[in-house]
Amino acid sequence: MPQEYKKQEALKMAIHAKKNLFDFYREAAGITQNPKGKKVFELLAREVRENVGAFFLHYNPGELGSFEEFMATPPQHDSAMLVELRKALDENTHERKARELAMREHLDMEQNFRLAASHIVDPMVRAVFNRVADETRSHYALIESEYARTMAMVHETDVDTYVRE
Repeated sequence: MPQEYKKQEALKMAIHAKKNLFDFYREAAGITQNPKGKKVFELLAREVRENVGAFFLHYNPGELGSFEEFMATPPQHDSAMLVELRKALDENTHERKARELAMREHLDMEQNFRLAASHIVDPMVRAVFNRVADETRSHYALIESEYARTMAMVHETDVDTYVRE
């Protein structure tokens, strides 16, 4: 059944979802000891910050304040991603768990935004949801690649070395 979101509502949902990702990436980077893994989370945090900034350009200022004020707000402590990340801190495998959690959450987020987009009538609003889903898929691929590298799995750049036709 089609849903009628207004563009501003869709932007606000996208902004909040991306802010939660930004907070997760920053916290994950803070706990990651592996320099390459840390850089991946830092890179993702910067990209998501830019994404939020792009959405803010089209969002009418109001309850969220300015972009800088919004990005400076403390993380939502009840964010499912952050709750799971903090649980992983109690285990020796917290970096691996952070990556696994990030991959799982990205797949869920992408699926939810694509499902919502499929039910939205307004093409501009649908485009906002699809953009968030596309960016989320791109971030998933980066995290998955880093996960494979750190788990000593065959990396996509090594496939030709290990696969024979």
